[in-house]
Amino acid sequence: MGTMKSEEGAEQEISRIVDATYRVIERTGNVDPTMREILREARLSTPAFYRHFPSKDALFVVLLDDGRRRLAATIARRMARESTGAGRLRAWIDGVLAQARVTKAAARTRPFMMSLDRLVDRFPAEHRLTEGMLIDQLIDTIDNSDDLVSLDARADATAIYHLAFGALAWHLRNRTTPRAGDIDEVVTFAERSLGVSSLAHGGRR
Repeated sequence: MGTMKSEEGAEQEISRIVDATYRVIERTGNVDPTMREILREARLSTPAFYRHFPSKDALFVVLLDDGRRRLAATIARRMARESTGAGRLRAWIDGVLAQARVTKAAARTRPFMMSLDRLVDRFPAEHRLTEGMLIDQLIDTIDNSDDLVSLDARADATAIYHLAFGALAWHLRNRTTPRAGDIDEVVTFAERSLGVSSLAHGGRR
């Protein structure tokens, strides 16, 4: 019983630290908030932080993972509403770029995109895991769609992932909002690489 309470207490402290970090980042726009700012917001001590995270970078990996999982869940809901592979492909790309289109999402995502190289260098395995969740969504779409053609679904899905996230990083870095035409360009490029059937567009190409 005591162990369960201890685990619940640990989970609550982790949630407080994660939520506090999100709030500080959104409020200040600072890509690298100090430990003092985070702990003041969470109303926790330094020892409490180090009980759960070996470093601030480790906290950012958790935040990156949390953000990617939320994004993957949102995209999955969008894709589930589509009946064609082309529709699911567009929903995936649109879901990624929505992170720069929606103000609150952009404020939350920008710091992690700007710190991504450092985080990937220090935590490559953790990054590959979260990246893989989103790439797997594309692989599944390519493999299970009659209107998408690929000789190597993983390679094509990975290329589309980097294309979409490259566009996202550009907009976040420049603090611009992707327009419908910007999204169409990314979608069209991805469709051409997959040889989207004209049936996916009602016979129009």
